[in-house]
Parts: sequence; C-alpha cells; structure tokens
Amino acid sequence: MDTAVTRPLPAGHTVRPPTTDDVQTIFDLFAAYNIGAVGFADLTIEDIHNNLAEPGLDVATGAWLVHDEAGKPVGYGCVYADEGVEAFDVEAASADPGLMRWLLDTVIARSREIAGERELKHARVDLTVYRSDEPLRALVDEYGFTFGTTFHRMRIDHTEPRPQPELPPGVTQRRGDEGEDVRRAAYDIVVASFTGQFGFTARPYDEWLEAREKNDLFDWSQLTVLDLDGKPVALRENNDQFLDDENCGYVARLGVREEARGKGLAKFLLHQAFADDAAAGREATYLHVDTNNPTPALGLYLSVGMRQVLILDVWRLQAV
Repeated sequence: MDTAVTRPLPAGHTVRPPTTDDVQTIFDLFAAYNIGAVGFADLTIEDIHNNLAEPGLDVATGAWLVHDEAGKPVGYGCVYADEGVEAFDVEAASADPGLMRWLLDTVIARSREIAGERELKHARVDLTVYRSDEPLRALVDEYGFTFGTTFHRMRIDHTEPRPQPELPPGVTQRRGDEGEDVRRAAYDIVVASFTGQFGFTARPYDEWLEAREKNDLFDWSQLTVLDLDGKPVALRENNDQFLDDENCGYVARLGVREEARGKGLAKFLLHQAFADDAAAGREATYLHVDTNNPTPALGLYLSVGMRQVLILDVWRLQAV
C-alpha cells in the first residue's frame, strides 16, 4: 500500500518533537504498550534516555510525541538512521489503532525523506514486533512489510555460584577501560564478525564510540577483548539493560572472528559472564540471538544451558 502521510492526525490531537523532559512520558507509553503485548514493561527509563541520545536519531526531525485533545500523551514514534546505513530502525507505540497507522505513515515517510536527502538508491525500514503481538503483526502485513528475521531472548538463571572458566591456551584478555587500543580492536572485531548478518551495517568508529560513551547503562570495563597468540579475535560487550528492573546481567554483543571460531572462545566468554553475574548476586543473564544467523549461535547458547524466553520478529519494508 502507499505509505506516504495521507491520513490526517486524529482530530484534536497535537504532535511535537520530544525533549529530555519527556523521558518518563515516553517510557509510560511504551510500558503500557508492552504490557498489553507481552505482559510486562520490557524497558527502563534509562533505555528511553539512551535511545534519545542515539547518534542516529535526529529528535527534531525524526521523533514524534502525540497528545490527544485533553493534552494526554497517546503515541510516540521515531526513526533511527545511522549514517552510511540503508536500513532504518523505526519504533511506534500507541493503544489507538488509528494513531498507530498515523505513526507508521510518519516514520515510513520520514525514512523515505532521509533516503532522498542522502541520495540512497535503496533504503529499508525495519520494525521489531513481539511474536505474540498479533494486532501489530496484522498491521505490518497490511503495510506490505515482509519477514526479515527472528531474535530469541535467551536466559540462564543463577541459583548458586558459578566457577570462573580458565582461559583457553594461547589466549589473553583485555578490558575496554584499559585504553583506546582495546576499543579500536573491539570495533574491528565487531565489523569482521558481524558483517553479512541481518541488519548489520558498520557505523563509523567515532559514531560507535559515541553511542557507548552516551549510554548510561554501559561502561568500558564491561567490554572484554580476547587476543589469541597476540591477535584480537573475540569480544563480549555487556551492559546493565536488565539490571534495575530484573536484577539480571545482559550480554549485548558476542563476536568471534571467523578464523578463530571453534576454539572455545565464545563459550569462555559466556561462562565468564555467567560467573561474574552470579558473583554479583544477579538472578540471571540474558542475551538476544538472531536465529537466522549464519553461524550456529542458537545451538551454542542452548549448549551452555540458556533457554528461550521471548521471541521477537523483525519485519522489513522496502522504502526506496
């Protein structure tokens, strides 16, 4: 269907760009929406604050906070458009189906404008939808989105202390707070190990660095790089995304260069994260895995005792 913004904003409603003063408001909108879809909020205030600070989000032109005629916040949408990418992540949340359509119209239209401004020959819009959110799944189908991939949220509980694993032969480790060279090595590993996977486009190093510097839930001590025979080959990036609301650790990214796979490095990094979280008194550790990943990642996580607790599908629309 034609997704240009043709339908008007519902009568009496107003819209404006959000500010940092709206973090609680946006959180409340998403929390209510998520509770209706999966039964719990599935985000924190810090998540919203960090999302508004993302380098790829131009709040003035790519985010919309909608109020009804009584001044009540009733909807929010935004477009994340990192430089150099052809796939834009979008979000929309509203309990009003009509307003949800307006938000989708708007984020898609803005994505097309950005593609035009950057003179992109191709651009896609990605929207993540809970598998259980049948109304939104029906709506994205109506808009012509097609299935992209599936992410499983994996969890392992910590009911007792876990032993620290031994470093594999020839392996040394460094932390991200040890210097710029560790961070640059981590970035290079990310690019090498994730290129070719769904939705991944390497953002410039400075932008990658900025996103982490601005993230309240991350500090550089949570980044681990493994060197094999002196060469950086693997990394794990943790953050506190699930700490305040669930007292759980989170492995935000785990990557191993192709030439170093099959040597137990990923398992070492996972068991180390589990041991660290258990020692810190955290109830569990989470991570997300793309089940269409060309590497056998899901099997790895199952083999170390993790289980699937939530399914999220990414739906994609060819905007240009």
